[in-house]
Amino acid sequence: MFQDEIKTERLILRDITAADVDAVQVYASDPAVTRFMVWGPNTPTDSWNFVKEQLEAQAADDRRVFNKMVVRADNGLLIGAIELRLLNRLHQRAEFGYVYRSDQWGQGFATEAAQALVAFGFEELGLQRIEATCDPENQASANVLRKTGLTLEGRMRNHMKIRGRWRDSLLFARLRDD
Repeated sequence: MFQDEIKTERLILRDITAADVDAVQVYASDPAVTRFMVWGPNTPTDSWNFVKEQLEAQAADDRRVFNKMVVRADNGLLIGAIELRLLNRLHQRAEFGYVYRSDQWGQGFATEAAQALVAFGFEELGLQRIEATCDPENQASANVLRKTGLTLEGRMRNHMKIRGRWRDSLLFARLRDD
């Protein structure tokens, strides 16, 4: 069984609970937060459906999605979420992504949580490769990925359709031996 909680110097990364829906709605309904996401801004129903989906995923016998709520250790505030999703067990590949409340940006929380989740992927899940993408305009996210030790591998053209418009994505990856 995998650990339910990952602790860093300033954060606790823990499994989601049904009680988290209101805290999820705080960031998921913010247009600034969801600007580069394929989802959102969320309605309360959207956020509840997300929480339900994550509860089902973490209860699966063959768990492939590790969505962790990111909580500040100093005050217990849920500030966002970070997810590691297994893409292929045979090839030991996964992807990850994250989202944070806008009032918590610029404090290093995204990098701290990403470093912990990437370490979890390599050490506990035995992964060989962990990938992440971001919109080319989202330089803050690209900086987090670089600080987490991922390497820019390229630009995927028309990779995602977001709000009716095709968007490119930057592909970053880190290998176990990097």
